[in-house]
Amino acid sequence: MMTNPTGRLTQGQFSFLPDLTDAEIALQIEYGLRRGYAWSVEYTDDPHPRNTYWEMYGIPMFDLKDAAGVMLELDACRKAFPDHYIRMVAFDATRGVESIAMSFIVNRPKREPGFQLERQEIGGRSMRYTIRGYAADAPEGERYREG
Repeated sequence: MMTNPTGRLTQGQFSFLPDLTDAEIALQIEYGLRRGYAWSVEYTDDPHPRNTYWEMYGIPMFDLKDAAGVMLELDACRKAFPDHYIRMVAFDATRGVESIAMSFIVNRPKREPGFQLERQEIGGRSMRYTIRGYAADAPEGERYREG
């Protein structure tokens, strides 16, 4: 049974929906700003599900109160890393800790090669499974180039 027939990476909110437009992204940013969230832009070319630490583009925008400023940072990241996964992350610092309140992907490479499930037999009839991204076969920085 295939649970993700599109083959798209599904991490964070809105993963099973069509890509958000810039207007929809701005609405989500405004939603978070109204709740006091600080936004950050992150990117990676290794979106393995256990790779929770993506590279941060710029610094978190704790003092920004306008979605347009966050969108400028997102546009700059898209220009710098057009073939990477880019996500928006909202931090809620209202309880004295920086916990992630929202996270969603806003940019994807043109081609998403997906993941391979590797199975290894261990100790009798036991099996061990691991997930390996096909993109990780190429060196960092060359993972999503066409050609």
